Amino acid sequence: MNFYLVFIIFLLSCFSVFSQDSDSISEVLDKKQLQIERTTIAPKIDGVLNDVVWQNADIATNFTQFRPDIGVTTTNDKRTIVRMAYDDSGIYVAAYMYDDPKLISKQFTSRDNFGQADFFLVVLNPNNDAQNDTEFFVFASGTQADAIANPSIGEDFGWNAVWDSAIKINDDGWVVEMKIPYRALRFSPDVKTWGLQFHRRFQRERSQFTWNPLDPTKGNMGLYHGELNGIKDIEPPLRLNLYPFASTVFDNMEKPDFNLGMDVKYGITENMTLDATLIPDFSQAGFDNLSLNLGPFEQTFNDQRQFFTEGVDLFNKGNLFFSRRVGNAPSRSVDLTDDEELIDDPEEVKVLNALKISGRTKGGLGIGFFNAITEKTDAKILNTNTRETRSETVEPFTNYNILVLDQQFNGNSSVALVNTNVLREGHFRDANATALVANIFNKRNTYNIKAEAKMSNRNLDTGIETGLSSFFLIRKSHGQLRYSFDHSFANENYDINDLGLNFRNNFNNIGVDASYQIFEPTEKLNNFSINTWYNYNRLYKPSTFTGQNAGVSVYGKTKKELCDFGGNINYEMGKQYDFFEPRDFENKRYFIYEDRMNGNVWISTNYNKTLALDTNIGGVLMFEKGRNNSQLWFGFSPRIQFNDKFLVSYNFNYEKRFGDRGYANDSNTIDDEIIFGERDQKIITNSISAGYNFNPFNSLNLTFRNYWTTVKYDENPYFLQDNGRLTKSDNTFEQLGLDSSDVNFSTWNVDLSYSWQFAPGSFLTALYRNQLVNSNALANENYFDSVETLLDQDMQHILSIRLQYFIDYDGIRNIFKKKNNNLDKLSTLSQNLNTESYFL
Repeated sequence: MNFYLVFIIFLLSCFSVFSQDSDSISEVLDKKQLQIERTTIAPKIDGVLNDVVWQNADIATNFTQFRPDIGVTTTNDKRTIVRMAYDDSGIYVAAYMYDDPKLISKQFTSRDNFGQADFFLVVLNPNNDAQNDTEFFVFASGTQADAIANPSIGEDFGWNAVWDSAIKINDDGWVVEMKIPYRALRFSPDVKTWGLQFHRRFQRERSQFTWNPLDPTKGNMGLYHGELNGIKDIEPPLRLNLYPFASTVFDNMEKPDFNLGMDVKYGITENMTLDATLIPDFSQAGFDNLSLNLGPFEQTFNDQRQFFTEGVDLFNKGNLFFSRRVGNAPSRSVDLTDDEELIDDPEEVKVLNALKISGRTKGGLGIGFFNAITEKTDAKILNTNTRETRSETVEPFTNYNILVLDQQFNGNSSVALVNTNVLREGHFRDANATALVANIFNKRNTYNIKAEAKMSNRNLDTGIETGLSSFFLIRKSHGQLRYSFDHSFANENYDINDLGLNFRNNFNNIGVDASYQIFEPTEKLNNFSINTWYNYNRLYKPSTFTGQNAGVSVYGKTKKELCDFGGNINYEMGKQYDFFEPRDFENKRYFIYEDRMNGNVWISTNYNKTLALDTNIGGVLMFEKGRNNSQLWFGFSPRIQFNDKFLVSYNFNYEKRFGDRGYANDSNTIDDEIIFGERDQKIITNSISAGYNFNPFNSLNLTFRNYWTTVKYDENPYFLQDNGRLTKSDNTFEQLGLDSSDVNFSTWNVDLSYSWQFAPGSFLTALYRNQLVNSNALANENYFDSVETLLDQDMQHILSIRLQYFIDYDGIRNIFKKKNNNLDKLSTLSQNLNTESYFL
């Protein structure tokens, strides 16, 4: 408790000092105003601005550039004119963007993918708090994208809403017409002034303009919003959206597996939303890009399940949540006797259901609750002598939950409390983690403090194990020259890996960073930045030095050709003490290496052109006496945009490591000895990506990836000494009776998908996938022989078809209400006619 008390006192002190700063950016800015009027006749969303509502609507114009130049206004032939209106169902936007139609970039892409296209963006902030934006993009191709954004997470394009838009290319520019229904927004009817911003992007010159001027040198974008006035007498709708789905999966073309389920979005209050997946179906989640892992830490991949990637900004506070833990591999393995073998070893656990409740009050308090349940999972074991089978539970019935409270203030700062909890049935391990997180700016957005205090608790057989961790950073956050200082700490028991992800603990590190960047173009460059850093690392217990490093990185974009380039160098000076490669952290065994330098350079040409190319080359040099260790890699990726609908890209990467020394994974079978090996490794990766978009609603996509690597160990192993140095054995691995650690590992996977959005929020998706994986010890085999061996393996073929339909309950209710009103009118008319007939 003392740890948290000190942290809270420190935060209060920072808040007190920062609150005494002078006026904030938002207080001194002269914000543009747009008056919006109610309409009784809704415009037709067709990209033709001949509706009555647009004739007298207030105009937003005079856009100002902020990228790459700052403060430049548009010329008359590239001007933008925006109008808005509203009614009881939503907000309407009409934008006319003048331009030469021959120069408008309009590559077709799937939803939320930018590609090479001009776009128009509407940013709405119903609470006008400068922090919680809802963004709606429309590209010149007609494709939509949407996101939620705040200073903590940036833009989250995993969030999706259902709204309507249309575009039209004219002789003097292009037009966007939009309807944003209230169900896509969270707002309180008490707030009369909304935050509002418009962006326009010219892709051909990578320039971007905003309606209300924006200063990129300091502060977040939300501080520079204009204001929308005039919205009144509206009520948040009943936000009940249903996404029923049906799917069919053919695994190796055997008997199909049919699934029915539904996702639900329900507005509990005007600002709180419930998301739930009932009978989840993740059959169309993509393959992970597997690679050989020789290191001491687990190999991880990004989550590709939509429910776990959409609208999770609150739950990512404090980095306690790694969504792949839910439904991942079981938490226990099976202990086999000599006469037993596994005949069913589950690789993942089934998710029974999951829900999220999240939102933010008009006072800036964000509330999030996550809950997921996974089923009991058993492994099946066969006794090879008696042929009897038994089952052993490797993951019990488990509940995962997260609670988040996040208070925002000053339009740029926040303090959050996060708690995660894992409850496993029976005698399995339970876990809990708590974090107090702060991100505080002064009012002028010139300085920033980030601070975290975390505690983990794990209920083990030996009792409750408590761990602590902290992070502190203070930085200058404005101007061309910026700098920062940070400190990170974790004790030996800190472990959040039941629901979070941390690769290591027991550290006590400090770092210093400095950067310089330009915000306005020079004669030859649109952008340029240089960053430097220095890190000093120690163990927490025992308090001992583990290493240090310094480096520099450079990034730039040319002005004429719009090519990106960059590079970096990192140098680990002197002795580095690696406490993890030996895999014996309990005894604090370490491995020493010295003076390691790595660097790379890269170039990316202009994607606006038909043919573009990405290239990179880099390497590693070791200046340690008696070692001949080096590493080289290079890659190139040409991409061809045949037209606005068809794009193909190819990626090739080659890596060669010479004289690398590391833990010999399959050879450590001698008691009280840690065996290393000197090894050469070769890696080749080929991948192809192709996409054909018939229109914004129909797309066909192909991805292919082949990864191959070999690891060849020197014949003689090395023994790790207590002083961290290696001694080479006079005997070979074979003479010592050790298994070989040589590896030949390769994978192959193909994804071919077709997606059709046949109605708003409704999709038909067909996906064919196949995958091959092979691993053996034939490290001398060449690439082509390895591919041939790979193709001899049994290929897994998966064909899945999924139909999802969007149902807006409030919209259906209003349709029936209108029909009932019409029937009432007809009934009244009929009664009047009957009455008149009687008197006649």
